[in-house]
Amino acid sequence: MSGHSKWSSIKHKKGAADKKRGQLFSKLSRAIIVAAREGGADPANNLALQNAVEKARSYSMPKDNIERAIARGSGADADAAAYETVVYEGYGAGGVAILVEALTDNRNRTASDVRAAFAKHEGNLGTSGAVAWQFERRGIVLVNADGVDEDELTMAAAEGGAEDVTRDGTTFQITAAPEDLTTVREAVEAAGIAVESAELTMVPKTTVDVEDEATAKKILRLMDSLEENDDVQEVYSNFDIPERVLETVAG
Repeated sequence: MSGHSKWSSIKHKKGAADKKRGQLFSKLSRAIIVAAREGGADPANNLALQNAVEKARSYSMPKDNIERAIARGSGADADAAAYETVVYEGYGAGGVAILVEALTDNRNRTASDVRAAFAKHEGNLGTSGAVAWQFERRGIVLVNADGVDEDELTMAAAEGGAEDVTRDGTTFQITAAPEDLTTVREAVEAAGIAVESAELTMVPKTTVDVEDEATAKKILRLMDSLEENDDVQEVYSNFDIPERVLETVAG
């Protein structure tokens, strides 16, 4: 499992998302609105919307909120049309690659904020194409390993069309093609196995090992700073920080 997935899992367990539930739901709603506006209100025929809804479910976003966001996106609301997707690429401490996806109604503001975050935490904002080639889009389902039979999970995931199931510590990571994410999650849940999270993400093709705690702290502070920006939807990186170090610096 990549370090970024470990970090996401730890944040889920620590309830970090709950502390900023209002901001989180706002970001999730924005993604749903834009996906519905661009591809229609039916998740079955709109992969982007399907994945946006899937992620919202992973964070326990109320069904009413999801339905309202879809309605806004597929209706005549003008604000959804103002948003545009912008991707920023750069490097963090230790030379790790960082990919930032934003939905913004003010490109200049967002670029300035992202550049400032990189500079503050000893990173560097690069040009388009600098690091994107190091990632590929995949669906990732995380399952808490406690009390879960690996063979049973692997069989259920395979029935849903999963590509791979790996274990790292107390978490199973199921990898799937983007279009199979929902099917894989449903197959796992149908087997009576609880899903911790399920979302479309960018998976690094190779990772950078980070053993030094000081470097790890700089990287994670940059990740947090970027994720706290209202315009930033996703932050991906190719770091691989051992879980013992993650637990220490995230404590």
